[in-house]
Amino acid sequence: MEVPILLPKVFNHPFTYIYNPQKIKNLNQGDIVIVPFGKKKEIGVVWDKIKKTEKKIKLKQIEKKITNVSLNKKIIEFVNWFSSYNITPKGMILKMCLGNLKSFEEKKKKKIISSNIEKTKYILNNEQKHALNSLESLGDNFTVSVLQGITGSGKTLVYFERIRKLVQENKQALILIPEIFLTTQFKNRFKLFFGYEPAIWHSKISLNRKKNIWLSVAKNKIKIVLGARSSLFLPFKNLGLIIVDEEHDSSYKQEESVIYNARDMAISRASIENIPIHLITSIPSLETYNNIKIKKYKKTELKNRFKNYPLPKTKIINLNLEKLKKKSISDKTIKIVEIYLKKKNQILFFLNRRGYAPFLICKNCGYRHLCPNCSIYLTYHKILDKIICHHCGHQSISKKKCKDKNLLCDFSMYGPGVEKVFEELKKSFPDKVVKIFSSDYLSKKKYSEDLIRSVNEEKIDILVGTQMISKGFNFPKLNCIVVVDADFTGKGYDLRTTEKNIQLYNQLSGRAGRFSKDSIIIYQTINPNDEVLENITKNNTENFLINELKVRKQNNLPPYFRLISIIISSNKKENSYRGAIEIKKKIEQLNHVQILGPVDSPIFKKKKMFRTRLLIRTESKNMCQKPLAKVLEKLKISSKIKLTVDVDPINFT
Repeated sequence: MEVPILLPKVFNHPFTYIYNPQKIKNLNQGDIVIVPFGKKKEIGVVWDKIKKTEKKIKLKQIEKKITNVSLNKKIIEFVNWFSSYNITPKGMILKMCLGNLKSFEEKKKKKIISSNIEKTKYILNNEQKHALNSLESLGDNFTVSVLQGITGSGKTLVYFERIRKLVQENKQALILIPEIFLTTQFKNRFKLFFGYEPAIWHSKISLNRKKNIWLSVAKNKIKIVLGARSSLFLPFKNLGLIIVDEEHDSSYKQEESVIYNARDMAISRASIENIPIHLITSIPSLETYNNIKIKKYKKTELKNRFKNYPLPKTKIINLNLEKLKKKSISDKTIKIVEIYLKKKNQILFFLNRRGYAPFLICKNCGYRHLCPNCSIYLTYHKILDKIICHHCGHQSISKKKCKDKNLLCDFSMYGPGVEKVFEELKKSFPDKVVKIFSSDYLSKKKYSEDLIRSVNEEKIDILVGTQMISKGFNFPKLNCIVVVDADFTGKGYDLRTTEKNIQLYNQLSGRAGRFSKDSIIIYQTINPNDEVLENITKNNTENFLINELKVRKQNNLPPYFRLISIIISSNKKENSYRGAIEIKKKIEQLNHVQILGPVDSPIFKKKKMFRTRLLIRTESKNMCQKPLAKVLEKLKISSKIKLTVDVDPINFT
C-alpha cells in the first residue's frame, strides 16, 4: 500500500512510501513514522494526499511507526492552509509543528505543573464581569472577538477567568504573547491567579523541556500554554481557546526563515479548530479595527482603569526652546523627576535606540563606520567599547586612522542611545540606582529575572528602556515616564509608522500610574505640535484610526489592498537586479495584480547579500497566492540568487 509521508524539510509535497500492514499495524493520517531518506533515516508524518508524478521511482518502505503520539487532521489542514497562504514549503511548517524534536521517546521528567502555590483571590469589577459575560456569550465555536481596554483596565484578569472556566471543562488554552522577555513577569501573574505555573514555550527553552511540553500538550496533560509565535504550532489535543495578547504588536510578524504573522495565523488555526479566539489590545491594529467596523469581528470594551486610577498627566517639553548643549535631558525634566523621586516613586526614561550613539562621525575627515556586511551605520556601545551592527551582529573597535591627519579619527557621537542617557542620569542622580532595560541586556535570562524582581521590590529608582518596556510590564511604583525623544517621523519605508507610533506611546503611557492617582508622562520633542502627539495626549485614538483608514483607502493600501513583497538577493548587485527583472516578466502574466519595482531595498545590503524588491498589489478579496505560487514553482531560479516571499509585509527594509 502506498502512503504519502511529509518530511520536515524544504519540500512542499509529501513523498510516497510503501506501507506493509503486516509489519506496521493501523497506520493512519497524522501518525509519526521513521523512513529512509537518502542515506539517512528521517522522521516524517503520514499526510493527506499522495503527490502524483509521472517519474518512475523505486519506492522505499516505512521502517517504523512511533506509537505514543500523532498529529491530528486539523493540524494537517492548518499546515496545508498556512503553506498556501504564505507561499511557504509544507515541510518547513511541519518542522515547526514537530518542535525540531529528533525523537519522541518519553523519559522520566519533572512534573511540569505544580499545584501547591497559594492563589490570590481576584474579584472582577462590574465592567470586567460584563466583558467576561460578553465573551462567553459568543459560544464555543469559531468567532473572532476583540477585548479592547484602556491600559491598566484589567484585560488580563478577564481572559484569565475565561480560561479558568474552559480548563474546568478539560479543554486547553493557548496564550500568545509578542515577546519572550514578557514571560517572567507574566508567569508570576499567572501563578497568583491559577495557583500553578503555565507551560512556557519559546525558542530559548531547552530541547528536553520542549520534548516534555510537546508530548504533554499532545496528550492533553498540559491545559494552558503561554508562548511566543512558535507555540501556535503545538499539537493540542483538545484546544478550546486562543488568546492573542497585544494583538497589534509588530513582533508577531516573523521576518526570518518561515515568514508569517502569528496573529493572522492564530485566527486561521482557530477557524480550522472551530474554536473562539480573543484579540487583546488597548489600541487595535488598523486591520483589526477595520474588521470591527465591518462587523467581521466582535468587540468588547473596558473603558476604565482598574479601581478607576486616572491616566497619567502629560507634559510636553519643546526641545527647540531648551539649551541642551551636549545633554539629552532638559533641566525642566530633571526638576519634575526630582519631585517624583522624593515621593519614593520609580522613573522610566524611554528612548527607542540601543547602545550609546547610533553613529560616529570624524570631526576632521567626516568618516562614518559602515557595516561591512550591511548598508547601515554601526552603533557605538560604550559599555562594550565596540561598534555593532544590529542586523548581522558584526562587531569591531571604533578606532581608525584619520585621512586628514596622521592621527586617529576624532569621533563626534550623534543621536543618543540608552547608554548615553544612562550615563547622564548617573551624573544627575548619583545616589540613585539606575538600570538599563533593553534587549541587549534582557537576552541574558538571569539579568532579566533579577532586573524585574528588583523593580518589583523597589530596589531600582530609575529605568532607562527601549520599546521592550512598553509591552505589558506591570511595575506598581512606576509613576513618572520621560520620553527622551518623542519622534513621530517615519523612515519612508514603513507605511505603518504612524500607527506603530500611536500604539507605542499609548502602551508606554499605560505603564505609569497603574496604582496611583498622581502620575505623569513627559514628552521631550522638537515637534510639539505634531498631530500624533496631540491624539496621544488627548487620548483620541479613535479619531486617528478613522483618519488613517481614509488615507489607506485613498492610496490603495492595506487593509483594502493586499501586498506581497518578493525579495531577490545575491552576493552581487547586478545578479540581484537582473533576477528581479526576469521574475517580474513571469509574474506579469497574473490577472488583477499590479507589480511595482524592481527597486533596491532601503537596506540594500544585508548580511553580505544585495537585495532588490518587487511589490505585488491586489485587492484584498483577490487571493492571488495560489496562482503566484504556481508561477514561482515553474521558475528556473539561478543558484546565484535567493528568492524570499513576504505575504502582508509589515515593513520594507
